[in-house]
Amino acid sequence: MKVSTRVEYGLIALVDIVIHCENGQSVSAPDIAKRQNISHKYLEHILLPLRQAGFISAQKGLRGGYVLACDPEKVTLSEVLNALDNTILAGMDTNEEEGGLRPVINDMFWQKVNSNMKEYTDRMSLSDFVSQCRSGLSGEWDLYVI
Repeated sequence: MKVSTRVEYGLIALVDIVIHCENGQSVSAPDIAKRQNISHKYLEHILLPLRQAGFISAQKGLRGGYVLACDPEKVTLSEVLNALDNTILAGMDTNEEEGGLRPVINDMFWQKVNSNMKEYTDRMSLSDFVSQCRSGLSGEWDLYVI
């Protein structure tokens, strides 16, 4: 399965915004780009569909940036993925006339993989996903000072 950088970076940017705007503060695109090692210019293009879908909103001004504009408990990962690329969770088209193994493998393997991914992303809220990401990062936050 191939996931575009638009989807990968979009998910990364959204999680970054959720984590860093918890106190109601906005998160600037340059800060996200620097933290996540993403081109600032490319990041701005990726944030647009997240804004259009209503997941984030932009604040202008000196302390401007992006804030979460939705309840992360009510947003599913499938909604986020579809906002970034509406084909990622779409079923595969099979051409019945192709013959051979391709239609069988598509039905027996790829359709099941896609179905499982869709089921997982439909069940996973953005809030739960961010919590899991935080757990994965917990080792990076350990700092011992003597």
